[in-house]
Amino acid sequence: MLKDWNKPERPSDEEIDTRLKIARENLTRNQIKVKEGKIPVFVIFEGWGAAGKGSLVGRIIKNMDPRFFNVESVKYSTDEEKRRPFLYKYFTRIPEQGEFVFLDGGWMRDIVGGKMSGELSDKEYRKRVDSTKRFERTLADNGYLVMKFFFQIDKHEQKKRLETLLEDDTTSWRVSKHDLKQNKKYDEYLEAFDSFMYDTNLSNAPWYMIDAKERKWAELQILDIINQGIDTALLNQGHAVPILQNTFALKKIPKLSEVSLDKKLTDEEYKEELDKLQKKLGRLHNELYQKRIPVIIGYEGWDAAGKGGNIKRIAEALDARGYVVNPIASPEPHEKARHFLWRFWTRLPKSGHVAIFDRTWYGRVMVERLEDFCSENDWQRAYNEINEFEKELHDWGAIVIKFWVQIDKDTQLERFTLRQNTPEKRWKITDEDWRNRDKWDDYETAVDEMLEKTNTSFAPWHILESNDKKYARIKALKIVIKAIEDKLEQVEKN
Repeated sequence: MLKDWNKPERPSDEEIDTRLKIARENLTRNQIKVKEGKIPVFVIFEGWGAAGKGSLVGRIIKNMDPRFFNVESVKYSTDEEKRRPFLYKYFTRIPEQGEFVFLDGGWMRDIVGGKMSGELSDKEYRKRVDSTKRFERTLADNGYLVMKFFFQIDKHEQKKRLETLLEDDTTSWRVSKHDLKQNKKYDEYLEAFDSFMYDTNLSNAPWYMIDAKERKWAELQILDIINQGIDTALLNQGHAVPILQNTFALKKIPKLSEVSLDKKLTDEEYKEELDKLQKKLGRLHNELYQKRIPVIIGYEGWDAAGKGGNIKRIAEALDARGYVVNPIASPEPHEKARHFLWRFWTRLPKSGHVAIFDRTWYGRVMVERLEDFCSENDWQRAYNEINEFEKELHDWGAIVIKFWVQIDKDTQLERFTLRQNTPEKRWKITDEDWRNRDKWDDYETAVDEMLEKTNTSFAPWHILESNDKKYARIKALKIVIKAIEDKLEQVEKN
């Protein structure tokens, strides 16, 4: 792809100046259209060291309202970022609706750099390429305009620019060891860049190669492509996209109506088991930290099912410095303006830590689905997007545990009534809880579909029978402990 690229014919200086004036004015107008149309625009600048990416970003944004864009220079992953999933530092940077984000360097730099340095095996390289393709497709499917530019200069031009930068004390700092290595092994890097671009050149997130030898000409190429991309995005806005077939192996799981809720524990059994299991979980938490294994525990369930008390019994056993509980409410405006998974990517734990979610990303296929907060196409696509998200977490090395806390309708009514009649508990009951209760059958249908379509081997669902809260708490502790022990055993073997 890059190796076979034919450079576009360069216009005359006069034509470049004329077209640049028009293209800059068009971008100014298009930024307003992007804002009004609520289209998020994600622009990634990649290319050779010293190809002029930074200066070109500066020239592009001169034509834009600074309130509605952000520019970030993304370097190779820091030690802190390496304790997160690979896509973390990119997913957390996606723009809000109606705004632009420009990245000076992106996932290509990380992946190709890792391959060339030997940090990534061929298998890991392939996994990251696949992650990249899923990430870009997910954004495009959700209305993002994703534009990827590669700044191309030849070996001689790169060498000349590096030498010029090195000669001046005020610019020599801009030349890294990696830039020098790139020029020395130009042909090898060309092969690696070409391979990566070929693998990730998607119709909804294509690569654009820029002849970067001259700044004005490079700027014109970029502006023309961005303006054309915005025009196309505005025309295609609101179009439904195909629902992808599930490719993940799913495990059979019973429907909620098939779950027996008569399981109970005596107070004595509960106290004995709770003490023993919490002590064991506390010891395992230390091992998780030492071996840098992250744990993500998600809770969903009926209102008044006992999620809070269940979470409390797990959290009590953990070192307070190594876990966080995320209570998930309705999305804030800045969260609503991004892909629905963004607010969960931003809350992921570091390796060795535990993140507990009281409500999760599954709101997309329950509350948002049933309350018409998103389109049918949105929530239908979400099953696959969620499975891909959880696969990313699994491939990162995380333990992913998902609980559905189940009670029957009569038990919920008893608990609602108790809350309403107890002053210190009245805050727990809202009008929305009563409205949701009226839609019990609709919610049950949605939950059954959710369990069926997302019960994967790498992120399985566990149903907690919670008519007896004590039984549900002990079952949850046992499941968490078993998952951690299995993971530690697997790590030991490897």
